[in-house]
Formats: sequence, structure tokens, C-alpha cells
Amino acid sequence: MASATRPLGSLRAFERWLLPGECLLCLQPTGGAPDDPLVCAVCRSRWRPVPDPVCGRCGQPEIPGLACRLCADWGETLSRVRSAVWLDAGPRRAVHHLKYDGWWRVAEAMADAMRRLEPLAHAQVLVPVPLARRRERERGYNQSQRLAAALARWSGGRVLAGALARTRETRSQTALTPEARRANVEGAFGARGVRGLAIVLVDDVFTTGATLLAAARALRDAGAARVDAVTFARARGPL
Repeated sequence: MASATRPLGSLRAFERWLLPGECLLCLQPTGGAPDDPLVCAVCRSRWRPVPDPVCGRCGQPEIPGLACRLCADWGETLSRVRSAVWLDAGPRRAVHHLKYDGWWRVAEAMADAMRRLEPLAHAQVLVPVPLARRRERERGYNQSQRLAAALARWSGGRVLAGALARTRETRSQTALTPEARRANVEGAFGARGVRGLAIVLVDDVFTTGATLLAAARALRDAGAARVDAVTFARARGPL
């Protein structure tokens, strides 16, 4: 089996050298790297990390002298959220390609940017935020599950894809106010098989935290000992 693997690997490397891939973001050749990256190193270098210091709970950058209002009423449901980069133009295009264009392998580049986030410091149980069944059928996969799988390969954690499920359909959160977002996802999740576990929720974008909070509440109600969360990107602007 090993001898068969080596020629296949060599053939793949030769194919990438002969027909180098194109970066999804800048449309320039990626250099013919054997791992066939979908986002080139230059575009990744332009992704702007969320800067320290941040709120210890929700991960929003701190404003000196002001208490964080975003997570003031979270209670103990969701212990900590961390995001890798700001949702600027490049990361936004990467998220769009992952969610709507079928480029699920872009999750590898996104997970690479996430792998040093604090909640992922030790081997952990990763739970992707689930899609409604209709949306998952339309896309062919759940983008958060693809991210979780890529993160597990980096961190050595394990993915519990069936631990969390949507119990009802919800509207798209995109155009909703923060208050409407919370109402939209309230009670929209159910969980099982997590009693006593420390969970890390995985999602693509943090906007107001409404989805993560509702998902964390379901996990805690099912007996999870702790729930943290990580996202690839964090939306800018007033919340």
C-alpha cells in the first residue's frame, strides 16, 4: 500500500507543478505547492488578527476605561470566545467561498489561522455549530463541520458532529438586529452525549454571539461542564 501511495503523491506534485493552482482570493498562481493551497501566502498575510487585549469572555477588543457591554448578560453559559481575524474583504471572500461556492477545502487555510486560539491550546472536544437540514442539503456540507475537522487535524482534538442539532428552522441572521438575532435562535438547538465534557464550539464568523450563546445554552442544559467557542473571523462595526 505504501509503495502505491508514493507514486500517487509524486503524480499529484507533478500535476501541481505543471498546472499550478490559482488563489481563490487574488486569482494568482499559488506556486505549484504539493499541498495545493486554495489561498496563497500573500493573501493570508493580509488577514488582520484580532488584536490584544480583548475581553476575557467574548473576545471583543477592549476599550480602555469601559466595561464590555457585548457579553454583560451572558452569565456562565458561554465561558470564552476567541476569533482569529477581522472580517475584512479577504476573509469575507474566503467565508463566502466556503459557505456558498462549494470550496470546502478553503477551511484548511482558515483553520490554519485559528489554530493558535486559546481555547484550542489543549486536545479538546470540538462541536461544530449545525446548519438547518435544508441549508445543509443545499450546500452539500456544513461549513462549521469542515472547519472543525481541519482544526482537529491541527490540534489532535476530536469532533462530535452529532452532539448538537437544530431543533427548528431559523431565518438567516445576516440582516437582523442584535435583539432580533437572539430571538431568532432562542431555543433553536438541542444537544446530547456531552455530559461532563469541556466543549469548544466551532463557527465561521462571530457577529453578536447570539448563535454561539444559544448553542452553548443547549450544550450546558445537556450537561456539558464548560463551553468555549472559536471562530475564524469577527465582524467589525457597532454591535
